[in-house]
Amino acid sequence: MINAGGCHCGAVRYEVEGPPQHVALCHCQDCRKSAGAPLVAWAAFAEANFRLTRGEPVAFNSSGQAWRHFCPRCGSGLYYRNADYLPGIVDVQAATLDDPDAFPASGHIQVAERISWMATAHELPTFDRFPE
Repeated sequence: MINAGGCHCGAVRYEVEGPPQHVALCHCQDCRKSAGAPLVAWAAFAEANFRLTRGEPVAFNSSGQAWRHFCPRCGSGLYYRNADYLPGIVDVQAATLDDPDAFPASGHIQVAERISWMATAHELPTFDRFPE
């Protein structure tokens, strides 16, 4: 099974093959700052199961061996590599997949750094679009 994904503008595209090794929602400050969001969903694939199919992302060394790859045109975060903590793994930002429902998250990680109000975010009212 091959799943495709890419950036917001379409300049960078990728494919992943097979099931991910894990899928998690990360609450660390580094992910939050990088994405401008309270958490980031990650799907981890073996290097051999990931390939770029269009474009050339740029990389930012966010800390140590942590390399965040993103589209140079629209800025969408795409994937992450860290040879120290995740050797042989490409962590794809799961929301950049064409079908993000294909790989549901199985847990929360780095909750020690979670924004306090995210602990109860599931209790907030929901709206199909915008509130009246």
